[in-house]
Amino acid sequence: MAIEVKLKKWGNSMAIIVPSAIIEKKGLKENDTILIEVFKEANFSKIAGLIKKRKMSGQEFKDLVRKGWKS
Repeated sequence: MAIEVKLKKWGNSMAIIVPSAIIEKKGLKENDTILIEVFKEANFSKIAGLIKKRKMSGQEFKDLVRKGWKS
């Protein structure tokens, strides 16, 4: 199950809020241990414009995506 949440500052740490619908559906309670898989959302809109203007290889496209990911 995938959900989108925002990371928030909480003291000197960062935190997420799990929506109550997920808590109820999964039967979660306080102090349960859960596994979270993290993916950073990428914005490909700038790269898509470059692809339309000129042809590039798959490798060139992957290099552009990786370069944008690090910034």
